[in-house]
Amino acid sequence: MQTLSLNGLTPAELGAWRGLLRVHAQLVRELDRELQEEHGLPLHAYEVLLVLERSPGARLRMSELADAVLLSQSGLTRLVDRLARDGLVERSRCADDRRGLLAHLTAAGRARLAQARPTHLRGVRERFLAHLDETTLRELAAVWERVLPGAASE
Repeated sequence: MQTLSLNGLTPAELGAWRGLLRVHAQLVRELDRELQEEHGLPLHAYEVLLVLERSPGARLRMSELADAVLLSQSGLTRLVDRLARDGLVERSRCADDRRGLLAHLTAAGRARLAQARPTHLRGVRERFLAHLDETTLRELAAVWERVLPGAASE
């Protein structure tokens, strides 16, 4: 029988949950700092450019982009405003729905993403992947799929 902690979670549950939150928060802080220092590009901006690059025609509806990068509509709008000012993305109206807006990756956005990609990948590998062997990586991906189907494949 498992012993409950004061907050209703077992020690194993609490360790798994708090560990996930702490690791995520620390990694995001470090990756964001590194991208800012080396490329003047926040992590969320990098993610927006990456999602756009992988989208058909390097464009996506703003609502779909917000969902893909886990930002609110208003948060994404502010971020895309900054990226547009920097010439990294452009916005346009959807041809099939004049109320909808598209974000489109520019050539400058592709170039900035290409410059930042090695920094980001190095950070992910050094801070996270290097601590796990191939079997553990597959197991962890399977766990994410059980918790949130599709999470490990996005």
